[in-house]
Amino acid sequence: MPRVSEAHLAARRQQILDAAARCFTRNGFHQTSMQDVIKEARLSVGAFYRYFRSKNELITAIATEKISAVTGVLDELLEVEPMPPIASVLEQVLEIVDGAVDEGGPIQIAVQVWGEAVHDPEVGAIVADIYGRVRDRAVRTAERAQATGQLPPDADPAGIGAAFFGLVQGYILQRILLGTVDRRLYMNGVRALLA
Repeated sequence: MPRVSEAHLAARRQQILDAAARCFTRNGFHQTSMQDVIKEARLSVGAFYRYFRSKNELITAIATEKISAVTGVLDELLEVEPMPPIASVLEQVLEIVDGAVDEGGPIQIAVQVWGEAVHDPEVGAIVADIYGRVRDRAVRTAERAQATGQLPPDADPAGIGAAFFGLVQGYILQRILLGTVDRRLYMNGVRALLA
């Protein structure tokens, strides 16, 4: 029997993740069954379960994939010399959010997962881990901004990182729930608050 290439395995896994994202966006997390995802992915049950055993595994994989785009941008910006202003860093993160909302799915799924995390300890642990990584990057961004003189020496980087992260989540909720928040308007408000 011929061996399956890593590229084939990765493509099949992505096929499943894309199908799950479409189902969760269309029907919600609770109304989507594993059978729905299998049907959407056009796979056999056996082929599907080779990659994922549960909805929580699917959610973890989707969330990790999407959050890596944000952590990747923050990691890149942590290396830029000179460091861009914190407001510019936030604006670049919000640009990623806008792209994810416009492509449909990932951000809506994130909001569903936040709600599920309140009731499901397994999902709660997944969310805490994934979003903890984003907040850690935000704290490191604040530490670097402090070291470069953008923030006062007595500022608390942990508090600033938590607030930065809260601004991102607040923007996401407004985009999803109100649908009318404009990134430029939002950033003008943030800059006014920081002034």
